[in-house]
Amino acid sequence: MSYYLTVAILVGIWVSLALSLNILTGFAGQVSLGHAAFFGIGAYTSAILTVNYGQSFWTGLLAAILVTGLVGSVLGLPSLRVRHDFLVLATMGVNFVVVALFKYVDFFGGAMGIVGIPAPSLFGVTFRGGLPYLALVLAYTALVWLVSWHVSRTWVGLAFDAIRLEEDAAAAVGISVPRFKIYAFMLSAALAGGAGALYGHFIGSLFPDTFVFIESIVILSMVVFGGVGTLRGPIVGAIILKAAPELLRFVQDYRFTLYGALLVLMMLFQPHGLLGDESWLWMQLRRLWGKGEAIPGVEGQEMAESEEVAA
Repeated sequence: MSYYLTVAILVGIWVSLALSLNILTGFAGQVSLGHAAFFGIGAYTSAILTVNYGQSFWTGLLAAILVTGLVGSVLGLPSLRVRHDFLVLATMGVNFVVVALFKYVDFFGGAMGIVGIPAPSLFGVTFRGGLPYLALVLAYTALVWLVSWHVSRTWVGLAFDAIRLEEDAAAAVGISVPRFKIYAFMLSAALAGGAGALYGHFIGSLFPDTFVFIESIVILSMVVFGGVGTLRGPIVGAIILKAAPELLRFVQDYRFTLYGALLVLMMLFQPHGLLGDESWLWMQLRRLWGKGEAIPGVEGQEMAESEEVAA
């Protein structure tokens, strides 16, 4: 299997992870530092079903999504009582607890992990990496993007926006803040669980250290770096931050230093991210497209503004 195909598959998985976290953090405003835990729960769910109980990958994938969504709704309960910094600490603690369960409970394979995870197969065709597995990953990533797009354009997205901007005001106008918070955790976790299943069956083995707290930092860095709350930002952030260390091997040992430095720089100079709605780069791109082909959804607004100025 080509090295670049391997990188593309991993990038696709992390794009879906970043998009799933963006629903929780970008849309609903609930900052989580435990997203790697949901990633791991999905991976372990599918691996256990296929390795220990002989189920197919597709059963494992569906179970990973459902189980992780259920766990996410339960683990989202702390968000009903704590906010902001305390929520960050709570989700961080969840990550440590989940990794400890993977490492010290024999049912999950303990420190030795789970090996021999089978590759997916469909109609007699086995996806053993390469282009077929890349197509599978891209199909799932497209599904996550479509879910995110749909949520952002429905009344659910409006409720998320209201909660993100001001919880008390959202509650005052009749929005059930607890219900929508739990829904955000459940949906975000479920999509991350599916990405975990894809990861486990691609690698063929799972170990607890893959899903440690620092990986949650990496996923959050992708969302913040690209542009939190947008559909394009997490995609660009995941591509850059996942592909760059793989393609530039000489910085691999400094990967987490790079993530930390990027986060600090973005917060200082580009708090809206690389392609956030109010970021410098996105504004420049809008101006460039305005001189030629307009950005879909933006041209009407700019035309109306021009007519007002002319009037």
